[in-house]
Amino acid sequence: MSDKQIYAAIEAADHEVRLIVGEFFNTRFNIIKVERIPVEGFTSEKITDPSAVTEGIRAAAEDASKMIGADIKRVIVAMPSYRMRRYTVKSTVPVNGIDGTVTVEDIREAVRKAQSINIGKELALIQTVCVKYTVNGITSRRIPIGERASQLTVDIDLLCADRQVSFDVVTCIENAGLQVIDIFPDVFAVAKEAALFEQAVDQNVIVLKMERCSTTLGLLSRGRLTTCTVESEGVGTIASAVCEKYGLKPEVSAELVKYSARLNEKINSTNPVYIWADAEGGTQKINEQELCECIRPNVEKWLDDMQKLCDPILQAGPTAVIITGEGGEMQGLKDLLQRKLNCEVRNYIPDTLGGRNAGLTACLGLFYAYKDKQPITGFADNSLDMDAFIDAVSYRDKETPGNPEDTITKKLKGILFDGKK
Repeated sequence: MSDKQIYAAIEAADHEVRLIVGEFFNTRFNIIKVERIPVEGFTSEKITDPSAVTEGIRAAAEDASKMIGADIKRVIVAMPSYRMRRYTVKSTVPVNGIDGTVTVEDIREAVRKAQSINIGKELALIQTVCVKYTVNGITSRRIPIGERASQLTVDIDLLCADRQVSFDVVTCIENAGLQVIDIFPDVFAVAKEAALFEQAVDQNVIVLKMERCSTTLGLLSRGRLTTCTVESEGVGTIASAVCEKYGLKPEVSAELVKYSARLNEKINSTNPVYIWADAEGGTQKINEQELCECIRPNVEKWLDDMQKLCDPILQAGPTAVIITGEGGEMQGLKDLLQRKLNCEVRNYIPDTLGGRNAGLTACLGLFYAYKDKQPITGFADNSLDMDAFIDAVSYRDKETPGNPEDTITKKLKGILFDGKK
């Protein structure tokens, strides 16, 4: 049990709270529990109902805790990339070790020095990323611990987000009774989960994190997160046409758009995809063809808006586009966008057992982002009450009540052998 590292990752999206509890054990990552709690009162730009968001976070943590058998105390947080800005700093510090070799403390000092720059009052520094290290004139992405040198230079990205949104999200989490272990921009977490930083070394990678009410565009270039922008269009915006025409609830319409509309088909099925009772007690139905025709104008608008955002990037060089978030579940959207942009477009859906849903991409990426920082930070606190967790999963020998021979195994053995006799 002592080799286990168990963490909880949380993301407050624009329509739900997502919480994942997972463990690293023997270099493998396993999901223990996933919770998704619908909430209102939060957009990608601000929290309009803090109490509702707080209750959603509390409910997700309590439900997961009951199943696990141990209280969740600390969480890693995905922060919306609204007004995200990157500051790049070269931080040079002397190597102060007794034997003249680079230590973790030298890297931490370089990070502290970089964090001292002024980022203004409207932004909050939420993450520092050590990109490259230079010792003795040699630059590498590998942490140079143990190398002999007189000074160390670290290229550091300071990732910032809107101060008010960041403060409000953290306040809701703390009001729900949880401590914040670390914070990462949601697009940065997506890139970690999908291994996009490695893919962005030789080409640009555009991340389209499409949620219910918004789409966040993040640009990765030269292996780094460069910039983000948020558009107020998403799966729910497209599905709003279904709500207006057929009077269906927003959550039902969104599910239909994600899983029942093959947008890339020239001829859609006329078989019903949803049947419901109307206010008069009659029966209504909608087929795939009607569904696609209903949402097509909204889909075209989303495609046009994404083209306007992506065109300047596409003109700069080879580019790949990744669709994830709730929009990564939509069928055929990537094909339409690929025709529009004339470049590689693909969906990203995690393949981790228990988390195979594009909406969980950012939440899963938080685990790897936090794990990658541990050699520098040295933080290793688990998210759970580990004593309670160990008690919950441990098996103890218990005396069998009654006759010790009166067990299922004995009964089956008796039946089998008596039959043969």
